Amino acid sequence: MLSLIPALLLLAPPSGPDDLSQQLKRFMEVYAAVERQAADPVPPEKAIYEGAIPGMLRRLDPHSVFLDANQFQQLRELESSTRKGFGSVLALLPGRAIILQVLPGAPAARSGLGPGDEILTVNGIRLARLDLDQLVALLSETRQKQALLDVRRPGSARILQLTLTPEELQAPSVARAFLLRPGIGYLRVTSFDADTGAQVRQAIEKLGGSGLRGLVLDLRGNPGGLLPAALETAALFLKPQQKLVTVRGRAMEPKTEAVPDDATPYTFPLAVLLDGKSASASEVVAGALQDHDRVVIVGEPSFGKGLVESVYQLGEATGLALTTAYYYTPSGRSIQKPLLGTPIATGHLANQNEYHTDSGRPVHGGGGIQPDFQAYPEPLTRFRTVLEANGWFTSFATEYTHSRPDINAEFEVTPELLDQFQVWLSEHEARPSVAEWSSESEWIRHRLKTEIFNQALGVERGDEVEAQRDPVIRTALDKLGTPLTPPGPEAGAGRP
Repeated sequence: MLSLIPALLLLAPPSGPDDLSQQLKRFMEVYAAVERQAADPVPPEKAIYEGAIPGMLRRLDPHSVFLDANQFQQLRELESSTRKGFGSVLALLPGRAIILQVLPGAPAARSGLGPGDEILTVNGIRLARLDLDQLVALLSETRQKQALLDVRRPGSARILQLTLTPEELQAPSVARAFLLRPGIGYLRVTSFDADTGAQVRQAIEKLGGSGLRGLVLDLRGNPGGLLPAALETAALFLKPQQKLVTVRGRAMEPKTEAVPDDATPYTFPLAVLLDGKSASASEVVAGALQDHDRVVIVGEPSFGKGLVESVYQLGEATGLALTTAYYYTPSGRSIQKPLLGTPIATGHLANQNEYHTDSGRPVHGGGGIQPDFQAYPEPLTRFRTVLEANGWFTSFATEYTHSRPDINAEFEVTPELLDQFQVWLSEHEARPSVAEWSSESEWIRHRLKTEIFNQALGVERGDEVEAQRDPVIRTALDKLGTPLTPPGPEAGAGRP
């Protein structure tokens, strides 16, 4: 052991500062020593692609990463809004995958799959043996290549064997668009892709356009995407020349984006929904609308990811995603939250609590977007958790809808159906107490209706049912159009 010390000392960094060429020389000396002396052979790609480069980037921030060939291809797919897949919507339960909907013309539809069909095996792997995380991982991997499925159809003991080949599918970023109430629209935007701005406008026009009396824009769970799409979306609701965002970085001149001169914005009241997974481009949209007093923001504080990630293509189909700048809202707030232990923790959050909207209303400046009114999803009680975890609503709805093809939009869950579901649960060894059943009867009625609509009419109609009970959406409807006052005796009323 002692004989190795002199050799290792030769590789230690000198006490004085080195220039770049000296540091690179030192790295090559370390790499040469590893290649010659390591107990096991170290392939160059493992040492460089999986070691040196990720190690260097890890010291910067969690979002600067090296992209291998597979990851770089996935990024290209995200930017083009296309995904490989079979065109099916699944209800995933521990050990089970049940078809809720298939897209017309997609591989799943052409194979004959339909709502209620249960996938038993994928390429010989039995789903019953997998937990939820393993199931998600298997299905994600399966979308990249041909898959052999064993499928059981409701009411039939016969096992169907189907072979599906994945295809490129267009993935719209406006996942849902419907009316919550007469004249009040709802849009769920799941990402910001190249066509998101146009899709948002098209969806609004289908719901009533400028004639709407209000709109709820749901950005919960939206991780972001392309900045131009976010700017185009925000510009749909702001006046020409109003600022949208400023981008500032060490190696670039600050650049401010504004609403185009020829913009014709919608003027109806607007509410935006956020949660802890709303990030990046979602926060750019919410921040611009909030700073100009154009919106009521409802939900939870957003994630706080305001980094400009520039992607550089390297050789061998690999890439580098590098943080090169930060996003700032029109009032000057940095969207990025400080990250302890990285350069991002300092240097761009000065005066973080001294920001105001156009009307003079103070807004939080410590990273992320704070809602004007906090609201949270309904908590899962022990009773609800047991029912959901076992997938009993989905399983019962599958059996129930199979023999009732005449279910329509007027369907309601009757007391008789509740009794039938209670008997069904008892047959499956689930026997809630009288107190639990009584206190949760309305929630049970709602969940049954949602799952029956998912199976009989499609997941879009099921989501419409779900939205009517969603506490965050209900709060948004209540606060839609609420004037948020600047500093004064009532300043901050209703704020968290």
